[in-house]
Amino acid sequence: MELWNTTLGNYFILIGILQNSKYPGLVCTTITFLYLVALISNGLLLLLIAMDKRLHVPMYFLLSQLSLMDLLFTTIISPRTLVDYFRGQSTISFIGCGFQMFLIMTLGGAEDILLAFMAYDCYVAIQQPLNYMIFMRPKVYWSMVAISCLIASFNSRVHSTYTVHFPFYRAQEINYLLCEIPPLLKLACADTTKYQFMVYTMDVTFLFIPLSAILTSYTHVLTAVFHMPSTQGRQKALLTCSSHLTVVGLYYGAAVFMYVLTSAYHSPQQDNILSILYYYYSIPEPPNL
Repeated sequence: MELWNTTLGNYFILIGILQNSKYPGLVCTTITFLYLVALISNGLLLLLIAMDKRLHVPMYFLLSQLSLMDLLFTTIISPRTLVDYFRGQSTISFIGCGFQMFLIMTLGGAEDILLAFMAYDCYVAIQQPLNYMIFMRPKVYWSMVAISCLIASFNSRVHSTYTVHFPFYRAQEINYLLCEIPPLLKLACADTTKYQFMVYTMDVTFLFIPLSAILTSYTHVLTAVFHMPSTQGRQKALLTCSSHLTVVGLYYGAAVFMYVLTSAYHSPQQDNILSILYYYYSIPEPPNL
């Protein structure tokens, strides 16, 4: 069979949850519903934060950036998945696959890092309320967003570029709903063992360094909260951080299962189901005014 990795006319066939499901219509309806909910909720949140001057503070600025990333993230995946299903052809060109992989890794990595910065923001708000606007001045929170995007895009560019340099057979099937590194490397016509280990190390690093920062921040936050003399103050502090903790739990729970546990603990079908939770994890709650 002929090898290729540069010709624009060649393609991959994506075999995702819609193609493997016994009830594709139900799955299609579920994906459409989740996408519309994510689209409407994130859009309304962005509009509310932009229009309400009371929300022009660092906490809600970071929340708006997370919401925007989530909106872009789901938009990269859902419309194409649904269009491919309705036209009965789930194909993606080699260049398109590489570009999709770059965007998904960039947005996913940026969200991962931004969640850690949001935990730090919550820590400062609880531990240093009088100095909050000093520690979280505009230069600082804009830098947080920039650092998240720059680190994620650099990492994504390196790995997506290196992944597509491998030779592949023509018209191979990817047993996943989108282009990602692990399922793509299974189709490479070369020894990818060392690189797979490198990718695994990268995944663990990108997940557990921010997660460690989040757990450290919230350990200090909860310690401070439970030492507050006022019951009302404790409730307000916990409510402020509750939605962020929920998002962190959903995001990292699915991500650890998908990217950290080896394939012996899960199947491609389980990955496709969990990916729905992973890609739609951030349906934000209304801000607490």
